[in-house]
Amino acid sequence: MSKADAMADAGKTAVLQNIHGTMEFLQKFPPFNQMDTAHLAFLVEHCQLRFYAEGDSIIKPSDGPVEHFYIVKQGRVHGERPHSARRGTETTFEITAGECFPLAALIGERATRTEHLAAEDTFCLLLSKLAFVKLFAVSNPLRDFALRGVSSLLDQVNQQVQLRAVETLGAQYSLDTRLGELAMRQPIGCPPATPLREAVRLMHEQHVGSIVIVDPADKPLGIFTLRDLRRVVADGVDLAQPISNLMTPRPFHLAPDASAFDAAIAMTERHIAHVCLVEHEKLCGVISERDLFSLQRVDLVHLARTIRHAGKVETLAGLRSDIRLLVDRMLAHGASSTQITHIVTLLNDHTVCRVIELTLEEMGDPGIPFTWLCFGSEGRREQTLHTDQDNGILFEAENASEAAATRERLLPIAREINQRLAQCGFTLCKGNIMAGNPELCLSREEWSRRFAGFVLEATPENLLGSTIYFDLRAIWGPDEGCEQLREELLGRIANNSLFQRMMAENALRHRPPVGRFRDFVVARSGADKDTLDLKVQGLTPFVDGARLLALANGISAVGTLERLRALITKGVIEALDGAAYEEAYHFIQQTRMQQHQLQARDELPYSNRVDPDHLNHLDRRILRESFRQAQRLQSSLAMRYQL
Repeated sequence: MSKADAMADAGKTAVLQNIHGTMEFLQKFPPFNQMDTAHLAFLVEHCQLRFYAEGDSIIKPSDGPVEHFYIVKQGRVHGERPHSARRGTETTFEITAGECFPLAALIGERATRTEHLAAEDTFCLLLSKLAFVKLFAVSNPLRDFALRGVSSLLDQVNQQVQLRAVETLGAQYSLDTRLGELAMRQPIGCPPATPLREAVRLMHEQHVGSIVIVDPADKPLGIFTLRDLRRVVADGVDLAQPISNLMTPRPFHLAPDASAFDAAIAMTERHIAHVCLVEHEKLCGVISERDLFSLQRVDLVHLARTIRHAGKVETLAGLRSDIRLLVDRMLAHGASSTQITHIVTLLNDHTVCRVIELTLEEMGDPGIPFTWLCFGSEGRREQTLHTDQDNGILFEAENASEAAATRERLLPIAREINQRLAQCGFTLCKGNIMAGNPELCLSREEWSRRFAGFVLEATPENLLGSTIYFDLRAIWGPDEGCEQLREELLGRIANNSLFQRMMAENALRHRPPVGRFRDFVVARSGADKDTLDLKVQGLTPFVDGARLLALANGISAVGTLERLRALITKGVIEALDGAAYEEAYHFIQQTRMQQHQLQARDELPYSNRVDPDHLNHLDRRILRESFRQAQRLQSSLAMRYQL
């Protein structure tokens, strides 16, 4: 063999080794780890490797339509764009090894809207637009990722979560299933004049637990159920009278396109076992509690009913394990973190109400109407299995002496309720933010003065209080006083720019744990070494930012995601930004809930801290991007309030 031939063979070997090495590198990262080997080989063979020194511009809007698909081989890339307030620029994202860009611009055949800069010395693989188009046409994983980006990664995470849950719980249909798909038979209805005896016979023949009373156009007028039948039989009513005399008028209904989750929540909140399906004002189906959860060992609606009728606190305490099992099943069904926190909060509300009722039965009704308030995550309906008590009492009083006398009568009851809630798994608040504290058992006028003081005197203590008390709602008792407080609060804050600025400063206290030179910033010593706090460092920036912007813009919504959506509708934040914040919040909350479940199964104390090195690559990547979105929200607040 000649020297030239030997050199040529060596060159071919080096090229092949380089191709195999690059493929092995890419197979560690999505979406390349899901691509066919032949498609991945095509990608690598058509790539060129290019170096960018720190600070170099890789692509920018003025370059015109994007001509290459970029994959970071080594180093980091920052995306920077002018801030929406038109003051300076902001880093909108960071891209590291194994990640790619700029998909939206490439697919849209346009220029990028973001300048991509090398944050350090960086090597990128470049695939020409022509080769990308060919690959896009034949590779489903690449096409799915290119069209949906991080959303497709979140789908992968959700699928992994569901598969893990299904391994132990068994597969079920999804909570996102359309109700129209679950209603497999024609609904049973009858005219209003039908005798009760005839309606009951029809229910018996058709083996159904309800009958819908309809007009000639099949519009639902009322519903009659087996539960109603048991009641009227006990009362000895005349079976010949028309069903219209005994039906429940104006039955609750949903559209066939509503989800199983929507029906489950409606049944649980309204204490009903049947939901009518109505389209164009015409009855088209009925969904029963049995239809909805016939395959579940733990039924949401049944569990809620069991809680509401529990005869003693010990029974309520025992039901906490059923709630944990229900959360497992919700994950197996594909429920989102928002759906699960909604369910957990709903069941917690039922538990609180039942504890209050049992306490009043035992200690005696004081004869004073009062409202049980909740604050913080419970007020926002964002509770997980790990929760403590943040509650208070509101009552009406004509003057200070009447308020003091009423308080003395209610405090013993409030303290007993707090202790009984602790028995049921609601940890006593270390800061004593509980109704048994005389400072939180107040008349509406006293609450109003306290909230006004928070706004007028923005001390550190008052600002901290605002992050807790300003997310309030009524759980038990009349809700008019609570609504008046919230309306007053919106008016006070909307007209006080100084307090808004102080709230903005407070919202920047908890910085997301991502640094410039490494993935995550973790605790360096102590018991929390090498961990970060998903709640304080991850969720709190979204919660605080959404609260500030909502209160400043007269938005009455209390939940974080509801606030973000309302802010988009009002034009306060851009739709794309709001969607990114929502997706990031979802993922951090989901990661937190998965950790709580594992801790519960292993009988370990709940903790919001996680070691990012214990996460797989996909989870780490999305978690880092989620924290980046929290940084973006904080950056926008800093610009908005000139901090």
